[in-house]
Amino acid sequence: MTRFEVWAPAAARVELDLGDQLLRMNQDTNAGGWWWAEADDAALDDTTLDDTAIDYTFRIDGGPPRPDPRSRRQPHGVHGPSRVDRPDAFPWQDESWRGRPLRGSVIYELHIGTFTPEGTFDAAANRLDHLTELGIDFVELMPVAAFNGEHGWGYDGVDLWAVHEPYGGPDGLRRFVDACHARGLGVLLDVVYNHLGPSGNYLAEFGPYFTDTHVTPWGPAVNLDGPGSDEVRAFLVQNALYWLRDNHLDGLRLDAVHALADTRALHLLEELSAAVDELASATGRRLHLIAETDRNDPRTVTPRQLGGKGVHAQWCDDVHHALHSALTGERQGYYCDFGSTSALAKVLTSAFFHNGTYSAFRGRRHGRPVDTAALDADRFIVSLQTHDQVGNRADGDRIGAALSEGLMRVGAALLLTAPFTPQLFMGEEWGAGTPWQFFSDHPEPELAAAIRNGRRAEFGRHGWPPESVPDPQDPKTFARSILDWTELTREPHQDLLAWYRSLIALRRERPELSDPRFASIDVYFDEEERWILVGRSGLHVAANLSGEARKVRLESDATSSSILLASDPRIESADDHVRLPPESVAVISG
Repeated sequence: MTRFEVWAPAAARVELDLGDQLLRMNQDTNAGGWWWAEADDAALDDTTLDDTAIDYTFRIDGGPPRPDPRSRRQPHGVHGPSRVDRPDAFPWQDESWRGRPLRGSVIYELHIGTFTPEGTFDAAANRLDHLTELGIDFVELMPVAAFNGEHGWGYDGVDLWAVHEPYGGPDGLRRFVDACHARGLGVLLDVVYNHLGPSGNYLAEFGPYFTDTHVTPWGPAVNLDGPGSDEVRAFLVQNALYWLRDNHLDGLRLDAVHALADTRALHLLEELSAAVDELASATGRRLHLIAETDRNDPRTVTPRQLGGKGVHAQWCDDVHHALHSALTGERQGYYCDFGSTSALAKVLTSAFFHNGTYSAFRGRRHGRPVDTAALDADRFIVSLQTHDQVGNRADGDRIGAALSEGLMRVGAALLLTAPFTPQLFMGEEWGAGTPWQFFSDHPEPELAAAIRNGRRAEFGRHGWPPESVPDPQDPKTFARSILDWTELTREPHQDLLAWYRSLIALRRERPELSDPRFASIDVYFDEEERWILVGRSGLHVAANLSGEARKVRLESDATSSSILLASDPRIESADDHVRLPPESVAVISG
């Protein structure tokens, strides 16, 4: 027998629809709002995708059939029936896998739909050797929860427990995870708990999953603190544990946690981190929670026993902004507070640029300081490019479109020799010439038009002509965003890839470069000459961001120095200084 359960606290009647039979569900009087029914396994052939498989839906008070809010599979799309999935039947080969630490690791963010031309988990698995040769430790998947349409970024998922079928469904994900673990790669998954997409979102018909008390940029907030929120919170916590336990994932990246409107004394993040730590202890596997947040609040990653929320790491956009604006010269939007070499020096030594300082972009003070004696730098995930920072530009142009090869190498070196946990965005390592644009595939004409017009209006306010902003619904926008792997056979892509490989290899060979202590880093710079010198416990990273050659004095008591890695063969190191050609960088011992 297979047991079906659903939470529908306001319903007077709930039925399980198996297609050829309609079963009246029983109300569980000991658990408010839960309904259950059992069906003969002979009628539930969920091992195949053919037409003999029997699917199911729920009907609330005689209403239309709806997918299971906790559906593990949506083979017919988000509006169709759900299908029973049995993860314990998957032939896992990773029994000895115990995970790996974030400390000292390099993360690689990728989008399954555009990482390969095929856009599937299996095709991505065929490219894993590229990542291991690069020196990657963790793969971070952008959201794979089921959403309407064939392709999209994934942040409009509506069936949070189901895997998008065009990617390969739940077993496709498991094969990918198994393949990663076989190569020593951990797998992180981006999950979205602050909102759901608009198309196929039936949760409100089942219970108080949303609240009008709070709002988000994407619509009604998830109900984390109002009446009925106990079950909503349990829904999210159990979903997180499902990904980690039943699909063997090594961690979750929590999207935009600043949009989790929760006024309870016990914040959802603290509850979630405690549950994940408990699962890690029970399974003997390292498990990680990573938060995306723009609050610049170090309490997010402060341990629970010290009064924090206990999340293990967080994205740190200030490092990205400081690097991006220093390299490109851009000052528009949120880059207006950045751009100086001093800003770059500040984030390299304290993580946050805005740590209680005035933010011109926000028109107010922002953030609070990191206690650099209590928190290590590896709790901050930093990047030169991400899906957000590339895809949320009007053209989806990568940073390489605005930089010389020399400055690309400078940016990579400053990223990969910093004390933080570095993250790359797919294709960054070879300077991919393909953009990564905002694309969607909404079948509903009204929704498609709203997405198209909204994006053009957003960039129109910043001076972009509407016709110059790519149409998210145009299949060509999606196609342009697919990585071109043939670039790896051509220059200058091969040389840049070799540079990234060398930097990551040096990071592994020299523990000074991955030392997470803030005390291990010293920074010197000249604002006018635009050079920066980063000291890492006896090593130096000397970078020239200017278009002129510079002579930089090494801040060291060593009587001699040697170049470990240089972006330009013309770089020369003497006893107490280094000569840097324009737009160049070197890692120096001594």
